[in-house]
Amino acid sequence: SGLAYAFSSLSATMLPGDIANLPLIERYTKFQDTMKYFRLFTLLAAAAAFLHAQGALPKGIKKNVSVEGITEYQLENGLKVLLFPDASKPKVTVNVTYLVGSKHENYGETGMAHLLEHLVFKGTPTRKLIWQELTDHGAQFNGTTSLDRTNYYEVLNSTSENIKWAIEMEADRMVNSRIAKSDLDSEMTVVRNEFEMGENNPMRVLLQRTMALSFDWHNYGKSTIGARADIENVPIERLQGFYRKYYQPDNALLVIAGKFEESMVLELVAKNFGAIPRPTRKLDKTYTSEPTQDGERTVTVRRVGDIQMILAMHHVPAGTHPDFPAIEVLSAILGHSPTGRLYKALVDNKKAASVMGFEFQQAEPGLLVHGATVRKEQSMEEASKIFLATIESAVTEPPSKEEVDRAKTNILKQVELALTDSEQVGLQLSEWASMADWRMIYVYRDRLKAVTVDDVMRVAKAYLKADNRSTGRFIPTEKPDRSDIPVAPDVAPVLSAFKGSAVVDKGEVFDPTPENVEARIKRAQLPNGLKLVMMPKLTRGNIVRARITLRYGDEKSLFGKSNAAVIAWSMLMRGTTKHSRQQLQDEFDKLKAQVGVGGNWQFGTANIETVRANLPAVLKLVAEVLREPAFPESEFEQIKQAALAGVESMRRDPQFMASNALRRHNNTFPRGDVRAVRTPEEEVEDINKSTLADAKQFYKDFFGGSSDAVMTVVGDMDPAELQTLAGQLLGDWKTPRPVERVLTPYKKVPPTTITLEAPDKANAMFLAGTSINMNDEDPEYPALMMANYIFGGTPASRLFGRLRQKEGWSYGAGSQLNVPIKNTGASFLAYGILAPANIVKLEAGYKEELEKARTAGFTDEEVAKAKSSWLQEETVARSEDMMLLGQISSNAYWGRTLRWTADMEKKVAALTTAQINAALKKYFDPATITIVRAGDFKKAGVTP
Repeated sequence: SGLAYAFSSLSATMLPGDIANLPLIERYTKFQDTMKYFRLFTLLAAAAAFLHAQGALPKGIKKNVSVEGITEYQLENGLKVLLFPDASKPKVTVNVTYLVGSKHENYGETGMAHLLEHLVFKGTPTRKLIWQELTDHGAQFNGTTSLDRTNYYEVLNSTSENIKWAIEMEADRMVNSRIAKSDLDSEMTVVRNEFEMGENNPMRVLLQRTMALSFDWHNYGKSTIGARADIENVPIERLQGFYRKYYQPDNALLVIAGKFEESMVLELVAKNFGAIPRPTRKLDKTYTSEPTQDGERTVTVRRVGDIQMILAMHHVPAGTHPDFPAIEVLSAILGHSPTGRLYKALVDNKKAASVMGFEFQQAEPGLLVHGATVRKEQSMEEASKIFLATIESAVTEPPSKEEVDRAKTNILKQVELALTDSEQVGLQLSEWASMADWRMIYVYRDRLKAVTVDDVMRVAKAYLKADNRSTGRFIPTEKPDRSDIPVAPDVAPVLSAFKGSAVVDKGEVFDPTPENVEARIKRAQLPNGLKLVMMPKLTRGNIVRARITLRYGDEKSLFGKSNAAVIAWSMLMRGTTKHSRQQLQDEFDKLKAQVGVGGNWQFGTANIETVRANLPAVLKLVAEVLREPAFPESEFEQIKQAALAGVESMRRDPQFMASNALRRHNNTFPRGDVRAVRTPEEEVEDINKSTLADAKQFYKDFFGGSSDAVMTVVGDMDPAELQTLAGQLLGDWKTPRPVERVLTPYKKVPPTTITLEAPDKANAMFLAGTSINMNDEDPEYPALMMANYIFGGTPASRLFGRLRQKEGWSYGAGSQLNVPIKNTGASFLAYGILAPANIVKLEAGYKEELEKARTAGFTDEEVAKAKSSWLQEETVARSEDMMLLGQISSNAYWGRTLRWTADMEKKVAALTTAQINAALKKYFDPATITIVRAGDFKKAGVTP
């Protein structure tokens, strides 16, 4: 309407040529009216042109945002376009950035992003020689690959033809690049040569080795150039798949900066890039996060060279984190030449030739890097000490305002000068887009301006820690002494003529029913009372297994001797009066024997596995170990130190902390009683007080064969020969003192809740336990055993199914029922291994499952499946000779046979659902259960 009014007014007004015919005063007045309408027309025409431009964007393009002269548009296929018009220079930069870099590579694909960068220059079906076309258009061009992105750019004279060609070419190679096998074959050697050039550069090699040391899991630790083997062997199909996945408009940013007509550029972009359909695939975000480094790491590189180098890398946050401007200032304060602290400490004092400092400012947490080069004539050791001390000084010696201002001025100068150059802006936007968003370049500039001395000091304290540092050293070596590892051989030629040795004896088909096992057993008793139990069977490879078990002492005689007992048993394999520790091991190896000896205050065992032919010789050597120990002083000290290390390694572990706390709560025996549960501090104190004389005396007072000693043998043997040999070796060995079993009777303990903090531990432990007045001859034992089996005793149990399988709160979850033989101190224990943050949910889940089991009970189907499963497990256990050996040995001590086992299986098979439910409800009472939690709950921000 405004335009219509202006035109109508002008048409009714005299044209300027007619004004000359009027008197002077009228002429002036009419001129003024004409100009008034002309100005109105001009204003409205300009407004109309502006409105037309806004509403006349090419189809499929929308405008997103404008910041400081840069405008972002977006196509329907997801491509983002940044236009930065700058008519001050007659050139234009076209830059396409793909948000894919070396961090996106998988196993066997290292270097793929970079290799692909080379192949994209090889052409498309319609463009045979992109390199040549770029040159023909007078372009300055390149492609670069980094950790987070890959970009391709060309800087050209700003002509319509050049701009049109560049946009058409980039759109073409976005999705139509050949990525052909023939091109890979030729370009691979070029990239390999680039790799080799890097291998010749000491700084590049040291940088790569130290970065690899800094990152355990994240791909930032892998060089962009990749591994030589991957470069040489990557299949073309994997490269093609990588290209199709990532080289798509929804994963790209197009930047055009310089002198150009915006409307024309947008039309060209819409025509060429807009024709590419949005891909149907969805890109997965990377999620690998590098864990917190937990100690200083050091790597040394030895290669031919003429200079020495040292690098220090500290983990720092992502490039868009608010701390990063202060980190960059800190880096400059330390590493700038010639004003930085490293320069003054090393170069000015002639301790190093040069220094450096820079940052890996990435999309995800990166690295702050400082380094120094040291001439061969200079001391690497002295330079290293000064280098690290100077870096650490930033924590103890605050930067001056002058240092901070100087660094800020230098950094801001570079940023602001770059922002005035459309070519530089066009390229730098790649980096910021790959970090998060191109606008962050301006946010970062403003954050830099605001950095204070306190900010720099804060980030120095936060990140310049020894435990957060990886140090690399390059040591020039004229003749490196390396081990070249050969490639895996082709085994086909070896196997083509291979026949193999004779087939080993297969053994017999064995039925592991209790009845059949019991029918095989041969029992005897040696003159000293030692029970000998043998179960002959033909085994594969003629294997025979044996166990000698010794029991000793009583409650009074064992008081205060827990450590002496353990050390005495530990000393037996450390040497005899005839053989040293190494000689024993050599003899057992020659006899193809696995022998393990160990014990505690309750009992000790010698476990043996060998072949039938060698059994006599092995038993003679084991008898020597048991009856003629040498107790060498040097070995005692090693055992003592290992015991101390074992306790100290566990004392802060949440699983040990929780278990120890629960056992101590339920155990009321005084310190010194062998049944008492000690704190780690008490154990350390007791170990430190232990002497070799104590261990020798324990051996003298308690070791020997008696009616409580048992020798069990299962496998390929002659029982008569074995009985004769056992009598010769052990028949006269008597226990010096009377033996009386030390009981641990049931005692009712009030329940409680215990929460223990375990700082800096990633995992936590949950325990719920109670004591039960029961032994395995109790009529309710079979039902309670099956109740526990269904509730938490197997991976098919309710507790495991809820806490791990369904909720995923716990790695390991379940319950245990420990019921003694001929004693009353049984116990129930439920447990969960979890992340500390899940403690409240896991505890609630455990309680819900227990309450559900107590109120609703188990179903007939659950019970039927559980009984069938348990019975099958028992059969499988007896089919394993070591398990069978243990069962037979235990039965011999307790005066039982396998008939007891058969009766128990019949009792389980006859159980009803009602009996099992009743047992669970009676004994698994929440009102009697103590809860223990141990973990770093404070760090997780939870209150159990």
